[in-house]
Amino acid sequence: MPSAPAAVPWALAAPNATVSANSSVPETSLFHLFALLDEELHSAFPGLWLALMVVHGVIFLAGLVLNGLALYVFCCRTRAKTPSVIYTINLVVTDLLVGLSLPTRFAVFYGARGCLRCAFPHVLGYFLNMHCSILFLTCICVDRYLAIVQPEGSRRWRQPACARAVCAFVWLAAGSVTLSVLGVTAGGRPCCRVFALTVLEFLLPLLVISVFTGRIVCALSRPGLLRQGRQRRVRAMQLLLTVLVIFLVCFTPFHARQVAVALWPSVPHHTSLVVYHVAVTLSSLNSCMDPIVYCFVTSGFQATVRGLFHRHGAECEPSSGDVVSMHKSSKGSGPQILLSAGPRALTQALTNGPEP
Repeated sequence: MPSAPAAVPWALAAPNATVSANSSVPETSLFHLFALLDEELHSAFPGLWLALMVVHGVIFLAGLVLNGLALYVFCCRTRAKTPSVIYTINLVVTDLLVGLSLPTRFAVFYGARGCLRCAFPHVLGYFLNMHCSILFLTCICVDRYLAIVQPEGSRRWRQPACARAVCAFVWLAAGSVTLSVLGVTAGGRPCCRVFALTVLEFLLPLLVISVFTGRIVCALSRPGLLRQGRQRRVRAMQLLLTVLVIFLVCFTPFHARQVAVALWPSVPHHTSLVVYHVAVTLSSLNSCMDPIVYCFVTSGFQATVRGLFHRHGAECEPSSGDVVSMHKSSKGSGPQILLSAGPRALTQALTNGPEP
């Protein structure tokens, strides 16, 4: 992630606040510095290091189960690959990426301490996940807003081919920037770079999501809005609000720490180190919070997951005659889907859901 490496070197190169401004900083790559952070925290605060490792272990297990299940549902049980589903699949992959990088972190510390090649998957996976998660969450929110509030005018841009092109661009851009920045030699105080990257990769997406949330709230206040249309817009608003919470809880502490270190490089090194690791832990938590977003992407996601567990608990094989019944409520509030436990029925429910 571009903004992280720009600020960390000062905290690492200056072990205390009394380092002279003219003192030379050894030319070390940012990747090398990141690879040594665990060892440094373990030496200074062994209790905190152990607690954070336990938290990361829980994040790994929960993220692997939740995102593995979501990947199965969206890839194998969702027949209609809409733009929102395509963005969500890529978001699931990024969450699995950071989750699978955590075991490497344990293995490097206990079995190959100081091995830079061994630490590469974790460092790259973490920063690539943060950067891609922010962009894919923004893509999902923009797509939901266009589909609900501007369905006709955005139809041309909301095509699966366009969504795949956007995803490919996000992966290539995030990977190229992360690799190039991790190879930069530490030294100096590039405050302008920190601010520019923080604005582009964090504040701008946060502003876009906030504005779209406000516009959906305004759209809900329009008189004469049909109940079905209102329900769809409420779902879109819930999605955007969930993403806002993820931004505030997971990504804001990390970027705030980066800007603070850029503005006040004389912050005590131990304080900066602790805040850095706590912020990293919070940002990794997004792999467990993103599954909440999946519930609002398609109308049938929750029903499909419930059907999978119900089928597993019943331990029975469905017959080929399973169907999905569509009924209109007496008040005309839209279709009510009655799902059987069969995979064909569940797939049809996802395909025929009210979400565009």
